[in-house]
Amino acid sequence: MKCVRVGAAALNQTPLAWDENVNNILEVIQEAKKQRVSLLCLPELCITGYGCEDHFLSKDVQQWAFEYLIKITRETFGITVCVGLPVMYRNALYNTIAVIHDQKVLGLTAKQHLAGDGLHYEPRWFKPWPANRRGVVKFYTGAESGFEIPIGDLQYDLRGVRLGFEICEDAWVAERPGSHLARKGVDIILNPSASHFAFGKHEIRKRFVIEGSRAFAATYVYANLLGNEAGRTIYDGGCLIASGGQLVAESPRLSFRSHTLLTATVDIDATRTQQMATASFVPEFENDDGWVEDLVGIDQEGFTPTSSPSPEEPMSKYREFVDAQSLALFDYLRKSRMRGFVVSLSGGADSAACAVLVDRMISKGIQELGKDFCARANLADLPHEVLNRKLLTCVYQATKNSSKTTLEAAKAVAEGVKAKFHVVDVDEIVKVYTSLVSVAVQHDFSWDKDDLTLQNIQARVRAPSVWMIANLENKLLLTTSNRSEAAVGYCTMDGDTAGSLAPLGGIDKAFLIEWLKYMCLIEGHTYLNAVIAQRPTAELRPGESQTDESDLMPYEILEFIEDRAILEKKGPRDVFLCLKAAYASTGYNTFASSNARLFGYVQKFFRLWCRNQWKRERYALSFHVDNKNLDPRSWCRFPVLSGGFEAELTELREELGL
Repeated sequence: MKCVRVGAAALNQTPLAWDENVNNILEVIQEAKKQRVSLLCLPELCITGYGCEDHFLSKDVQQWAFEYLIKITRETFGITVCVGLPVMYRNALYNTIAVIHDQKVLGLTAKQHLAGDGLHYEPRWFKPWPANRRGVVKFYTGAESGFEIPIGDLQYDLRGVRLGFEICEDAWVAERPGSHLARKGVDIILNPSASHFAFGKHEIRKRFVIEGSRAFAATYVYANLLGNEAGRTIYDGGCLIASGGQLVAESPRLSFRSHTLLTATVDIDATRTQQMATASFVPEFENDDGWVEDLVGIDQEGFTPTSSPSPEEPMSKYREFVDAQSLALFDYLRKSRMRGFVVSLSGGADSAACAVLVDRMISKGIQELGKDFCARANLADLPHEVLNRKLLTCVYQATKNSSKTTLEAAKAVAEGVKAKFHVVDVDEIVKVYTSLVSVAVQHDFSWDKDDLTLQNIQARVRAPSVWMIANLENKLLLTTSNRSEAAVGYCTMDGDTAGSLAPLGGIDKAFLIEWLKYMCLIEGHTYLNAVIAQRPTAELRPGESQTDESDLMPYEILEFIEDRAILEKKGPRDVFLCLKAAYASTGYNTFASSNARLFGYVQKFFRLWCRNQWKRERYALSFHVDNKNLDPRSWCRFPVLSGGFEAELTELREELGL
């Protein structure tokens, strides 16, 4: 039995925060040493941070990364550590993993497949390294003396234990490097990743880690980033270790800690036996140009194989949403060095959801970090009962169209989350603006002629006062807009879109309503009853007939069309056919299946989608939580000016005889 104790770490890094990033790395190295880890895998680009964007191309970034690599190297006596950084070779930049042992950098393995879809833009900065190629990069010290380090598609020999890499995207492609590594006889495959959070994505990662360990007859060690690194993207950690097709160890996800460490002892002889017994395995003998180094061996004494743990139960989508948003809000708060959050609490679902998420952030932070929560959030040590009032301020801003129902609902939510609560009547300000403009343009405003204008001024006058409170308290103003509203521009720019952060910008309204019901009925947040009982409404028009769905369409229909049109890139005709097929036989009275009604929904969506791209370009930053994000700066790009699908809609209308 040849046993090796391996480790994988999740790190909460920040782009270009050199000392903080390296301190996290050094702390987890020391922790790994205490747990007698011989081989430690850290995440991709963890020295610089993954989200440096165009600053990766700065010569200073590359130089600082190398200098801090040397600092890390000095702390690696008695352990092998794999750490990520950008490296320039022959005037091209590569995403590499440095393998360090006993204070020496043995080599730099470069990433072969770059992530260039969705929110990833790696090909903008990096070049893919060709398989089976190697080179030598020379680094210079301040004294202009230098040393050479091998770079490329390298493997490493740890006194008879061979190591190789699949770096993040390398494991997600059809031609995985792991198959090549298996033919080389590699015993341990390490995967340093920066894999962002999305609903259900961790289960996919788990499958390729376990299947990789089985298909390649190897031990597979997966490490990932953790936290809200650079603003939009959430990393959930979730380190994994598998061997021979069995999950050996799995770490908790979405932790508030600066790092987590997962360790396991694996039997190298067992996977070698599995490889020998595989009829399809044919070793590779020729062109074995991988880098080989005789490293200090790993003592077997004191190591025993670890038994397979009971894997964590997959999180429900509701729990993933709460934990991911809580972590993202916490990291954004502390990394922006602000003092809390302000929410314009309308008494409706969206603003209530924002308040609940801040409350859960505080509860989860205290539960996981204890007294360290305040220190990490840049706060004085405060008791739990006063933290909510310190960190969360809610403001209800009334006009003459606001109802007692929404006021009472807002009060109930503010009391339920123990927030500071203010009521501000802005109706006089609405009257002043209306009067000023009426005199200036000599126009008498009326709801018959000026419906949209009169609605928008009510939304806009709320922004200055809530911004003023946020500035006064040095807090972040949260925008409450959701993805369904973003898709069709159902918002007032510089009104309800005011804010610096939109935590709900990546979530559709239908899910939010169901999540609030879950929080009320299952989690016991009964103060949400008054919110759930209402039909969503902007309360900007006189009377009680205005609802979001009457202005737009049923939210379920809106989400269905959005999925087909934006996620699947279908045109109006195909979207109509999908909609008709889905709802023609449902029997729902709320969804008329007539061609005219369904075409009306499709036409409204495409026209509003095209007309409101300029709004999406200006929305506050939002968190990425699934593969339907509409943020044009990180996921879904669409021209601000376009033909508006008019030809396609006209053709469909004529085909339907409408």
